[in-house]
Amino acid sequence: MMHNYPLKQIQREGVMKMIKVFFVVSMVFLLFSSAVVAGDFDWMDDLNIQAESDQSGFRARLATRFHIGDAQIKVVLGNVEQPADAYMVFRLGEMSNQPTERVIEKYKSGHGNGWGALAKSLGIKPGSKEFHALKQGHDLYDEKPHGKRKGKK
Repeated sequence: MMHNYPLKQIQREGVMKMIKVFFVVSMVFLLFSSAVVAGDFDWMDDLNIQAESDQSGFRARLATRFHIGDAQIKVVLGNVEQPADAYMVFRLGEMSNQPTERVIEKYKSGHGNGWGALAKSLGIKPGSKEFHALKQGHDLYDEKPHGKRKGKK
């Protein structure tokens, strides 16, 4: 007598295999797409490290760079997740000619969509000179290597 495997069991196993394959492909796609998006603003991780290691220096650099007082810096730092986010709030405000309060409002309502979407919502067009400048990095620290100085040792 031939043993017949129930048809429903075979179908169920096929569906489970398809679900597993779909799950693996989805996870690979999500990891790849988030890595590509994160790469646009990966300089922010380094800025956060620098800011955390020298908080008063970071605040002083923000004040000097954006011509603002410590009170405004405290307000922004209190409304964002990371120090680099504060830099981006000030930079996006500068680039879009929007007040800091407006940028913070947009940050809070749409930050999960990413910095590119936030910049776009403030009128900074993707592909524009300003948008490319955002992706390239910050301008708070002079990270260029200095050559040997001539003259006094």
